Amino acid sequence: MILPPSFYTREDVVQIARELLGKVLVTGIAGARTAGMITETEAYAGSIDKASHAYNNRRTSRTEVIFGEGGVAYVYLCYGIHHLLNVVTHGAEIPHAVLIRALEPLEGTEIMLRRRKKHTLQPSLTAGPGALSEAMGIRTAHTGYTLQGPTLYIEDRGIRIPKTKIVAATRVGVAYACADALLPYRFYIRDNKFVSKAKGL
Repeated sequence: MILPPSFYTREDVVQIARELLGKVLVTGIAGARTAGMITETEAYAGSIDKASHAYNNRRTSRTEVIFGEGGVAYVYLCYGIHHLLNVVTHGAEIPHAVLIRALEPLEGTEIMLRRRKKHTLQPSLTAGPGALSEAMGIRTAHTGYTLQGPTLYIEDRGIRIPKTKIVAATRVGVAYACADALLPYRFYIRDNKFVSKAKGL
């Protein structure tokens, strides 16, 4: 079942980030279908979160999409190389988002390998936000796309991650956010090999 818009428009971005673990990201791009179970996420709480692109309600042509209604993709370019997929949450004018940091491949693995120029299935294929976007065919051109498909969507396939398997940790690469860098807003599945090796604070 494709997650309904109501899943994304809820107020608690941290809860949404946690609940996205075990959900399945699906892309249908250039006639190729790929899918992977989400294993790692990070929450960004908009205007009050110094780690957010929208801190203090900062608006740019790039970030305008996260000020819209939840349930669309926000894809931005990091270091001029990596396309990073975020899920916009909450209602209009509340710029919350969840970064999808890692996936466990489920479908279209050969397509993912080809896109990543790899020959064997290893965690590095999709463990990391830039890696998973490349493997899934996601680019900045997909920013603003609805998460109701057909190009990009997230499904609930009944996979339930026990609370004891969910780790809450600090986010990666946000030391500039001072005290907000210490917030436990990153979530990942304990002992899943398809989780990024990056460390928070």
